[in-house]
Amino acid sequence: MSKPFSPAIAPGSTIGILGGGQLGRMTAIAAARLGYRCHIFCPEPDAPAFEVAAAHTCAAYDDAAALDAFAKSVDAITFEFENIPAASAAKLAEQAIVRPSWSVLETAQDRVLEKTFFNRIGAATAPWRAVDSLDSLTSALKELGTPAILKTRRMGYDGKGQARIASPADAAKAWDAIGRAPAILEGFVSFSREVSVIVARSPRGEVNTFDVVENVHVNHILDTTRAPAQISAEQAERATAIAHHAAVALDLEGLLAIEMFVDHEGRILVNEMAPRPHNSGHWTIDACITDQFEQFVRAVCNLRLGSTERHCDAEMKNLLGHDIDGWADILSEPKAKLHLYGKTEARDGRKMGHVTRLFPRWKKGTK
Repeated sequence: MSKPFSPAIAPGSTIGILGGGQLGRMTAIAAARLGYRCHIFCPEPDAPAFEVAAAHTCAAYDDAAALDAFAKSVDAITFEFENIPAASAAKLAEQAIVRPSWSVLETAQDRVLEKTFFNRIGAATAPWRAVDSLDSLTSALKELGTPAILKTRRMGYDGKGQARIASPADAAKAWDAIGRAPAILEGFVSFSREVSVIVARSPRGEVNTFDVVENVHVNHILDTTRAPAQISAEQAERATAIAHHAAVALDLEGLLAIEMFVDHEGRILVNEMAPRPHNSGHWTIDACITDQFEQFVRAVCNLRLGSTERHCDAEMKNLLGHDIDGWADILSEPKAKLHLYGKTEARDGRKMGHVTRLFPRWKKGTK
């Protein structure tokens, strides 16, 4: 059964964004280029996205009155990170267009639902078991062995909410470390590379993906992204096909980033997904015809998707904490593009900005 026709949301309209971090900031900038206004909803009073938006609401994500007023002030609603309460997104969907849907958000928020989804569509993952007690953790360790990673089912990111288990004797300590919250145990995967794919899908059903990129993490935080990934054409095709299939199966309306492992046998294993712009897509701002943030706006507003063609190879490096003190040196590099997020306090591990270094793809016959 085909979906009813959904008209485009025209420039001049207002896009509501749940979340006020750097992803919301860069989305608002991209939306402004296309003639849209953005209204940011975020509980933090110093949210970076507030500085570049036409309007903002500073309130808790479960503030019913503030959510009602927010829904009435915008033409469509999206979110810039997935730890928004799914119940709040569902409430907003009763009054306004919400893209991606709250059901997509709910799947991405829960690691068990996420792994179940990918396995159901035929995408391989690390072996895993749901864990809800120390006894079930002990049983899961007997099945999966060690080393293994214990992760909270919900609300974890950048290494938060997880503990490595080197031997069964570590079970109780790991269970305490994650606050004894509902969890998932993942078997250890020996991999050669970490890669990711970002895919956009519009309400009209148009799907487009960016090139597969290679990621390097340090202390569970993304350090560097290189575009394109140094993998075989067959591996890149498989990773792209997984992203395309996931977007269609989820009935995605927006943007989806999928992080994957390439194991030593060359297999592609899905790690996790995020239904919004992603740190590993920042390179697209400077190296693609259409960047991930503009593509996100196009998908949410049901516009035709833009070309994802890469006109440069690129390397994106996160600037954490006082890394931004080197801004002047970065600006002196002729092929470096600096992006700062307007955060007032530099703290260890805090994402303050990024730099993308470009490597032109010279056409044959040129110098």
